[in-house]
Amino acid sequence: MGSKLTKSEKSWVLYDVGNSAFVLMVSTIFPIYFNYLAEKAGLSSTDYLAMWGYAASIVTVIVAVIGPVCGTIADYKGFKKPLFALFMSVGVLCCAVLGFCSSWLAFLVIFIIAKVGFSSSLVFYDSMIGDVTTDDRFDKVSSEGYAWGYIGSCVPFVMSLGIVLGKDKIGLSMQQAMIAAFALVAVWWFAMTVPLLRTYRQTNYVEKKNHAFTSSMKRLWETLKGLKKDRKVMLFLIAYFFYIDGVYTIIDMATAYGTALGLDTTGLLIALLVTQIVAFPSAIIFGRLADKVESWKLILVCIAAYTGVVVFAMFMQSQWQFWVLAVCVGMFQGGIQALSRSHFAKIIPAEKSGEYFGLLDICGKGASFIGTMLISVVSQVTGNANLAIGVMVIVFIAGLIFFIKSVNAHGAGEAIRAQQSISGI
Repeated sequence: MGSKLTKSEKSWVLYDVGNSAFVLMVSTIFPIYFNYLAEKAGLSSTDYLAMWGYAASIVTVIVAVIGPVCGTIADYKGFKKPLFALFMSVGVLCCAVLGFCSSWLAFLVIFIIAKVGFSSSLVFYDSMIGDVTTDDRFDKVSSEGYAWGYIGSCVPFVMSLGIVLGKDKIGLSMQQAMIAAFALVAVWWFAMTVPLLRTYRQTNYVEKKNHAFTSSMKRLWETLKGLKKDRKVMLFLIAYFFYIDGVYTIIDMATAYGTALGLDTTGLLIALLVTQIVAFPSAIIFGRLADKVESWKLILVCIAAYTGVVVFAMFMQSQWQFWVLAVCVGMFQGGIQALSRSHFAKIIPAEKSGEYFGLLDICGKGASFIGTMLISVVSQVTGNANLAIGVMVIVFIAGLIFFIKSVNAHGAGEAIRAQQSISGI
């Protein structure tokens, strides 16, 4: 496997660098500003945590509806890049507008639209990997994307953090500081997208038909029916629905959880910056390990590690424990995301990548549903944030069980195909 990235691969990786700045803002500064707006309106800490969780869940429901449909349409020749550009632009524009919101409800509404644009753009972006590289480089390129995304996102984040924390010294109000911070991230996100828009060419596609939308619905329906026969893909989608949902729940809710426990805001932000820094080499290491160890084994290790992280989080009370949590998450975050993306790309038809990645997005890509909803409900019912985060253990264990079933199904399928091949000879 070659070590250097091609021009197309580099351009693809840069979009991870761009959109990761938005992801980092969502998990850090976004909930802090929302908390500021919520406190002004008199919301309690448990209601604040619940509303943030409900917003993340709403995003997932919306993307679950439009993701597979648009993903299926994107598989037609010449459709993928325009659709990608459209949803990316929605995310970027709404990100820039967020700082102008002065009420918590308006902020949540614009946030939901921005997150829908972001999450939907990832349906097309992830499916582009089959067009920009070869099968044997999936693990490497996917890992490089997440790795450089983590470290690259630190640049606008540190600048935004400096503006927000130093607002008094430079004479800005909280809202003015947020306007500047969100605008900075939006510009960074767009700038990192330009190379991909210039270089991307759709090489895997389905021939365009006269009634694209109707044909897409038929194709999507046929694929959904066919999943019953393709057990390895169906079981992987179920497994991914659970375990990646847990991963993104932790990303989305980390700062909100720490804030609800009354931990120092500045300390939380710096700890999460450390997560990004740790995740950079960790993602690259996992990508290289995939050359020597089967990727499914590494994914199992990551799921088990995340289960341990949740158990640790249940008993978290102090700042130093949040720092330990941040480092542990950073060690496995990149690996589980990158290898899941490349593993899925290997087991699906290349010409239907948009359609399949649209289905994958339902299962938690870029958003979370079960996890955020469980945390929100348990938080409101019990008033105990530690107990609320603890329910995530159930989500990861379910993911682990179904992933093992998927691996076994894939192995059985390969064995049958090998036997048929030998019989043919």
